[in-house]
Amino acid sequence: MEISALQKERAGYQPKLPKALQGAVKIKEGEPTKSVDNQDDIKKLFPNTYGMPLVEFVPTDKTESKAVNVGVILSGGQAPGGHNVISGLFDELKKLNPNNRLYGFLMGPGGLVDHNYIEITADFVQQYRNTGGFDMIGSGRTKLEQVEQFEKGLEIIRQLDINAIVIIGGDDSNTNACVLAEYYAAKKYGVQVIGCPKTIDGDLKNDQIETSFGFDTATKTYSELIGNIERDCNSARKYWHFIKLMGRSASHIALECALQTQPNICLVSEEIQAKDQTLNDIIEHIAGIIAHRAAQGNNYGVVLIPEGLIEFIPAVGRLIQELNDLLASHGADYKDLEPAAQREYILTHLSAGNRSTFETLPEGVAHQLSLDRDPHGNVQVSLIETEKLISEMVGAKLAQWKKEGKYNGKYSALHHFFGYEGRCAAPSNFDADYCYALGVSAVQLIANDKTGYMAIVKNTTASTDEWKAGGVPITMMMNMEKRNGEMKPVIRKALVELDGAPFKEFAARRDSWARETNYVYPGPIQYWGPADICDRTTKTLQLEQAK
Repeated sequence: MEISALQKERAGYQPKLPKALQGAVKIKEGEPTKSVDNQDDIKKLFPNTYGMPLVEFVPTDKTESKAVNVGVILSGGQAPGGHNVISGLFDELKKLNPNNRLYGFLMGPGGLVDHNYIEITADFVQQYRNTGGFDMIGSGRTKLEQVEQFEKGLEIIRQLDINAIVIIGGDDSNTNACVLAEYYAAKKYGVQVIGCPKTIDGDLKNDQIETSFGFDTATKTYSELIGNIERDCNSARKYWHFIKLMGRSASHIALECALQTQPNICLVSEEIQAKDQTLNDIIEHIAGIIAHRAAQGNNYGVVLIPEGLIEFIPAVGRLIQELNDLLASHGADYKDLEPAAQREYILTHLSAGNRSTFETLPEGVAHQLSLDRDPHGNVQVSLIETEKLISEMVGAKLAQWKKEGKYNGKYSALHHFFGYEGRCAAPSNFDADYCYALGVSAVQLIANDKTGYMAIVKNTTASTDEWKAGGVPITMMMNMEKRNGEMKPVIRKALVELDGAPFKEFAARRDSWARETNYVYPGPIQYWGPADICDRTTKTLQLEQAK
């Protein structure tokens, strides 16, 4: 495999571990836990893995360890640092017992079901240390939720004498990990299941998970690109750049990138929902800022838009909810119709209020909202060109104002969508260290006979030595939500908190960013140099931890 000079140098980087994970480890158990909501329902669904205590790893003199073989799965979208989780798993397994083995199931959870795997060896893992992507074993979006899948997976688990499965994924993947852990525990199969918190979106976060891995690297990557565009914008002084950023369910990426780059406008979906704003409210807000800057002779600027914005506009959100139910129950009647007939079918089946909203949407957007859902039952919002929709509607509003004599500037828009550009970047030092520590923690959870836990690392704005590692029962993070027309147990997504420190910091400064040109150009991720540049965490984490 050909490697770049950067990859060659990065291969030699030894991730830093918390003191508690540097030698032999024992666990300190906390109080029993309960789910964040719907306690009775969750307890009934997970009787064998509910109510377990939080655990923290502390140093010990004990060194003996049982022999274990472990299988690892990368699940869902890519996030920088996944290879370091696997590196941490491998190194810690071999440290505990050189005879321990690590198997990688190929192309996601489907690899377990279909018995596609490789053994991960020292030479093999060496090629992937501190690299981005999931290409070591590939990823996939197969959902583990059927008994036949669990039993089919068990066949290869028994064949390879595997004691535990580690699932590296986001909230849906870790929900599946919890379901699998419960099934194997109920059957007394003796197979442990451990999760690791991954998603660049930043919405797998709570009191126990300070940040999901990949968020740090992805937002630094996007912020470099946004900064480059801001500098170009400030050089040419003739374009408004509308930039859509990943984040279907929450606006953490957009908010973090705004804090790093100080654009003229950043929309936060959660605020729009809380204020019950309409699409027209949003358009008038943006057009008003453009008009104000034009009056100062500044016919240019940068707008950040979260990918999931459309779903958060309350009227559109209500429409989507009814469409989800409609497609879940009548999808078979609908899917083979021609586009015009599909539109007519939807209009005749919607309630009056939602029909009115559907009719007022641009036809392309309305069509996208009525397409097939993703495997988790969600609208595929990445297919909706929200940035173009908004810039065109803003252009129409400005043209109307020009006729009315309210606006006399020039408006020219350019569009960008930053998504895949950030998912496989070489991990920052923070993500390289954090992911490696998560891998080591996962092995220690296995060595201490835990199942249905997610590996966690806390105190992450302190120096790496002072990070605290342990595990949280996955059931603690769960509640019941409607998916594909049915109530299902899922890990609760973390949205941007409007009374949280990151949003408050943004809200306090955005008016001056709108009026003035206060762009910040973060530049590329730095891997070597002063720690305050190379090891710094996200603005979000700094503000949340008040450091």
